[in-house]
Amino acid sequence: QDEVLHFATNCPNCNAPAQTNMKVTNIPFFKEVVIMATVCDACGEKTNEVKSGGGIEAKGKKITLKITDKSDLNRDVLKSETCDMSIPELEFEMGGAALGGRFTTLEGLLNNMLEEIEQNSLWGAGDAAAPDIEQRMDKFKERMKLCAEGELEFTLILDDPAGNSYLQNLYAPDEDPEMKVEEYERTFEQNEDLGLNDMKTENYQEDS
Repeated sequence: QDEVLHFATNCPNCNAPAQTNMKVTNIPFFKEVVIMATVCDACGEKTNEVKSGGGIEAKGKKITLKITDKSDLNRDVLKSETCDMSIPELEFEMGGAALGGRFTTLEGLLNNMLEEIEQNSLWGAGDAAAPDIEQRMDKFKERMKLCAEGELEFTLILDDPAGNSYLQNLYAPDEDPEMKVEEYERTFEQNEDLGLNDMKTENYQEDS
């Protein structure tokens, strides 16, 4: 399990030959995950991606954490590529595909969100006609930075239909008073997005 595997790949940014390192890690009170990191010597691009080692869970999972202290930002978080994130106080939502799979701290995840917003011109583009769009975006980013620095109390919601996301419980194995974890039955549409309906065709046979 401590072994790091190396294999040749191509940089996702410039397509130059690069090396990817892969390691299986066991997250306490959760499961095994596969961490893959690539560094390109040609252009300096760095990527890291996390995949769950156990496939899709039987139920979806929704994790709600109330961040009340700076120390909360040190919690480990595993966000799978199917996990949506939202911060109700900022009226902010980000789909799972935007950041892919990440294993980092809560502070790191918030900074990843900020980087994505800074780099992607699509954020706010829907209101491009509004004259105050830039001001609103600047105000939003300022509040987001305060959240990442632990200066604002806020709520983070991770909603993963595949059930493969994790947020560290500082009180484990006891319950965390600031965190709520709910499991739920996926909708037909969510199963469709995960490619599960094709695997259940025997249950949907039409009458002849």
